[in-house]
Amino acid sequence: MNSMQWGNLAYLVLLGSVLVFWFVVQNRQSLSKTLQQVAAWGLIFLGVIAVIGIWDDISRTVRPTQAVIAETGRIEVPRAPDGHYYMTLGINGAPVTFMVDTGASEMVLSGADALRAGIDLDGLAFTGRAMTANGEVRTAPVRLDTVELGPHLDRDLRAWVNSGEMEQSLLGMTYLQRWRHIEIADGALVLTR
Repeated sequence: MNSMQWGNLAYLVLLGSVLVFWFVVQNRQSLSKTLQQVAAWGLIFLGVIAVIGIWDDISRTVRPTQAVIAETGRIEVPRAPDGHYYMTLGINGAPVTFMVDTGASEMVLSGADALRAGIDLDGLAFTGRAMTANGEVRTAPVRLDTVELGPHLDRDLRAWVNSGEMEQSLLGMTYLQRWRHIEIADGALVLTR
């Protein structure tokens, strides 16, 4: 911890001590009731901390997943609670989760997802530029050996690696146009080949 964090910690401890002292002095007549209230609030605080700590696990469990219907060649992707559609594709054999972005023209990988897919970031030339909601970023063109979605396999596809901070890789129109039919119906994105 740096000196600023130690100062903040000392301030919070001092503030907490003053509040506890004031609370005990105000309620010294009914100290057992006060201790019960403190214990209840302490348990509530610990419960909130526990929920925050496991929130990623909870959201992954609650988030709907894509369904593959192989007989008809359909992929159904339910809308996530945030209103977006997320699909997990095999990129060079590694699972990568994309957010479907019809406003993006290309398939764009975050740096972390590119590494997961076996792409050497140090060997890339970030010569391209793209405009994002966060401003201009540099991009590097790459060729993906394989892109798999359910039973569908595409080879030698072009994509871009973003040099900026990206929370989620984006699945743009160059990939979506490979599908014969794209439809949004009943809260699901349906792709058909």
